[in-house]
Amino acid sequence: MRQIEGGVTAAKGFEAAGIEAGVKYRDRKDMALVYSQAPCRVAGTFTSNLVKAAPVQWDKKLVECSPFVQAVVVNSGIANACTGKQGMDCCQSEAEWAGELLGLPAEAVLVASTGVIGMQMPLARIRDGIEKLAAAKRDTLEAGHDAARAIMTTDTVPKEIALQFELGGRTVTLGGMCKGSGMIHPNMCTMLGFLTTDAAISREMLQKALRADVKDSFNMISVDGDTSTNDTLLLLANGLAGNEEITVEGEDYQIFCEALRQVTTYLAKKMAGDGEGATALFTCQVEGAATKEDARILAKSVICSSLSKAAIFGHDANFGRFLCALGYSGATFDPENVDLYFQSENGAIHIYSAGCALDYSEEEATRVLSAPEVTVLADLHMGDASATAWGCDLSYDYVKINADYRS
Repeated sequence: MRQIEGGVTAAKGFEAAGIEAGVKYRDRKDMALVYSQAPCRVAGTFTSNLVKAAPVQWDKKLVECSPFVQAVVVNSGIANACTGKQGMDCCQSEAEWAGELLGLPAEAVLVASTGVIGMQMPLARIRDGIEKLAAAKRDTLEAGHDAARAIMTTDTVPKEIALQFELGGRTVTLGGMCKGSGMIHPNMCTMLGFLTTDAAISREMLQKALRADVKDSFNMISVDGDTSTNDTLLLLANGLAGNEEITVEGEDYQIFCEALRQVTTYLAKKMAGDGEGATALFTCQVEGAATKEDARILAKSVICSSLSKAAIFGHDANFGRFLCALGYSGATFDPENVDLYFQSENGAIHIYSAGCALDYSEEEATRVLSAPEVTVLADLHMGDASATAWGCDLSYDYVKINADYRS
């Protein structure tokens, strides 16, 4: 299994495009297309927020009922959320317009949006954008990169990755892109993510793999504790690699799941580290928990804590912030039997054990916490379960960015 250059166009038969449509922005790419030359099986996970954007409702129906999909149209700038019937009609129109240009039924076209909630979509610009996307689509790495840039909102960098691996003697590729910087607190997936593979795999096994995977990847990140109305993760598989179709669990299924895990974990960490105003990727690793679920709850509680995030921003070795977050998580453990460590590229320091602070150097602890990636490790000594969660620090710029978001 090896990482290769590229993203959504790395797998055989996939094309993409990213263009300027002026949906909300006037100086950047803001519409993207992902297209497969062959029909795809599709799997998806979506926001748990009861307030679901129109594209989420459209895509959920297609993932559950459409016999195949072959394209995804995405816009940034406007979320098409809280837009009523007009928003759903827009999804229908987008799918029909793209279908006419690509020779597909509307039920084979997924749509996704991200941006400001409550604004209606500018249909004329959307239609012009779809026409430009259909004309611009290519199977090049640059086309995939353009698409990754076009789905960004407050992101500072595009996020994409591709892996190659072997299934039954055939080379298979899995690539992906995502966006997300704020309003990140997934509980089914994350802001927007699109994965493409040329693996042959049944719809049932594809959905099973994705649903299991997000529990330890996208569901383990948080930037600000806000679950978006638009969270969408889609996985398209066109089967063009020519491997024997995966229809049951077995060695090939496990290999595919491992590749999926590597791709989604990479993208999830990129998203957490690019949180709005962030200066550091903040990781919490919990070891020695009684159960896997306890480990997940504990790790997530620490990276979601505003006080913990502020301590990371200030490079402050205030270990009480992290212990407090563990304590109110809802998982049971013995505070007198916890070991707490800070780790980074600048070193590691054992800071708390057996119910008391250790004799550590504040200067050394600050140096460890001053790296661009910082890990808080908590060993509970209760069992063999572990989990890792990813977040970011909380800086002054987070408030500035979100105070001015609509403008």
